[in-house]
Amino acid sequence: MSRPRLAGYTRELAALAVFVVLLATVGVVAPSFFTATNLRDLAVNNAPVLILAVGATLVILVGQIDISIGSQFAVCAVAAGTLARSGVPVALLFPLTIAIGAAMGAVNGVLVGALGLPSIIVTLAMLVAWRDGLRWVTEGAWIQGLPADFQWLGLGQRAGQIAIVAIALGVLALGAWALRHLRAGRSLYAVGSDAEAARLAGIEPSRVVLAVFVVMGALSGLAALLNAVRFSSIPSNMGLGLELQAIAAVVVGGTAITGGRGRLAGTLIGAALLGTVGTALVFAGVNPFWEKALQGAIILAALASDLALGRLEHHGRPTALPARARH
Repeated sequence: MSRPRLAGYTRELAALAVFVVLLATVGVVAPSFFTATNLRDLAVNNAPVLILAVGATLVILVGQIDISIGSQFAVCAVAAGTLARSGVPVALLFPLTIAIGAAMGAVNGVLVGALGLPSIIVTLAMLVAWRDGLRWVTEGAWIQGLPADFQWLGLGQRAGQIAIVAIALGVLALGAWALRHLRAGRSLYAVGSDAEAARLAGIEPSRVVLAVFVVMGALSGLAALLNAVRFSSIPSNMGLGLELQAIAAVVVGGTAITGGRGRLAGTLIGAALLGTVGTALVFAGVNPFWEKALQGAIILAALASDLALGRLEHHGRPTALPARARH
């Protein structure tokens, strides 16, 4: 890869460098961290977060934000458990749970895309509405008595773990391909960079915004189902704080919080980095209460480096365009 092309990946490479340093440090302090069992558990535990982070990346690319992710996740998980307990086959749980999530995402999309309301306000309201509505419906009770074929998708633990990780990576790969090769994917960058210019180019920003919120909801449903099948019961308060984990992974991975710039490769690195910190601290013998503080420091460092790199890029641009380029 040439130097100019590497320069385009500066933000992702910075996050990757931090991740490598973390792994190297843990490798010296606690080599037992790299056992196959621990690495497999890390991958399975963070697969649902990665799926959510993919959706959050799409939302942020268009210059929006969705902080109702955790509440959507909880509603979809409880819905999946309730449907499974009522006798719905596992194969049908996938489209049904994804559809429930997509419907909740569509509510956000209509309010933000069609009505033009601020996404931070809309999704904050829906975070509370979905969470309190779920608490009212379930009265705080867990979903128990799940059928045996629900856990691990009926495949057994080892095969189920492989399936969960494979699905998460498949979602990531599909999203990365779509962003790079499909017009619909490229339209996200256009809307996030300059919505008015995108409109003049024939792209309808409101439809793009609606679409990304629907996809975000659908991925919340998928992630919720894949997380729920790991357990024998489903708590009604599942997903607390997941929206922060997903958004943090996106930001740490180099996606601009203002939209228009970012890659899913960076999101993968960000999710891996933040998902590894807690377990790494435990193996290193450090108090796990430091996990959130360290994650916060990583996020602040990512934002600071993004700001610094943005200024360098801005100062590196020519101040005037050639005469032909101005016409």
